[in-house]
Amino acid sequence: MPVFKAPFNGYSVKFSPFYESRLAVATAQNFGILGNGRIHVLELAPGAPGVTESVAYDTADAVYDVCWSESHDSVLVAAIGDGSVKIYDTALPAPSNPVRSFQEHAREVHSVDYNPTRRDSFLTASWDDTVKLWAFDRPASIRTFKEHAYCVYQAVWNPKHGDVFASASGDCTLRIWDVREPGSTMIIPAHDFEILSCDWNKYDDCILATSSVDKTIKVWDVRSYRVPLAVLNGHGYAVRKVKFSPHRRSLIASCSYDMTVCLWDYMVEDALVGRYDHHTEFAVGIDMSVLVEGLMASTGWDELVYVWQQGMDPRAS
Repeated sequence: MPVFKAPFNGYSVKFSPFYESRLAVATAQNFGILGNGRIHVLELAPGAPGVTESVAYDTADAVYDVCWSESHDSVLVAAIGDGSVKIYDTALPAPSNPVRSFQEHAREVHSVDYNPTRRDSFLTASWDDTVKLWAFDRPASIRTFKEHAYCVYQAVWNPKHGDVFASASGDCTLRIWDVREPGSTMIIPAHDFEILSCDWNKYDDCILATSSVDKTIKVWDVRSYRVPLAVLNGHGYAVRKVKFSPHRRSLIASCSYDMTVCLWDYMVEDALVGRYDHHTEFAVGIDMSVLVEGLMASTGWDELVYVWQQGMDPRAS
């Protein structure tokens, strides 16, 4: 299976929504604590296990997350440790990039998510306790969402409703927002410890998953959120990222500080259906391809990016 060795520690990996062989990786020097960052755009070799770098962009600070535009096949957005948000166009020569840089967040930007239905806007979540809404063609953010009492680690759009998103915070709450409303529309005290990640089910727009420092993943239905639909136990340390499958309704991927990537089916009793232990440091980035069913990617602090087919060994050549 394809493996890419980066010079810095991996933080995030995202498949292109346009090209099945393309993915972007966010990396940070010195585990993201101090130093530079780099964004890698990788291409999977057709019919071969290789992976090549098509372009890389250096940044003066850590890159914590990256996402592809849903409207321009060559454009990606990066969340930077200096509080900036940068837009890159891989169709342009390297000296022309970044094509835009926004400096509004007061602290590290930890996540970025492009709107999959409207395709004209994106969200950033920051350690300054806020979420910001941006449009690709606007010179400044459209709105700032301030309710969380601590770092916001992730904000993700609902896959069907272009005005609705969820945010996961270190204040132990999951909040649901509608950009047409003045404040959050729902507050779920989802965990007793920091919530590091959240994601929406791609087939039921009322269901979300959260992951936490408490080592668990919880699945929620916003129509009755007093009790979670499922609590998934199996990771040995904090669960850094959680992601619903774009192809199977009840399948969830997760990665953890226990260095593993896990697959779960939250609708069956023995929910843990796959465990991969290919990383040798914290596993912090996970994605599942929209275009190729079962194709997965992960990255971690071991400076490695793995791409593999579900059920296969990521380390197999």
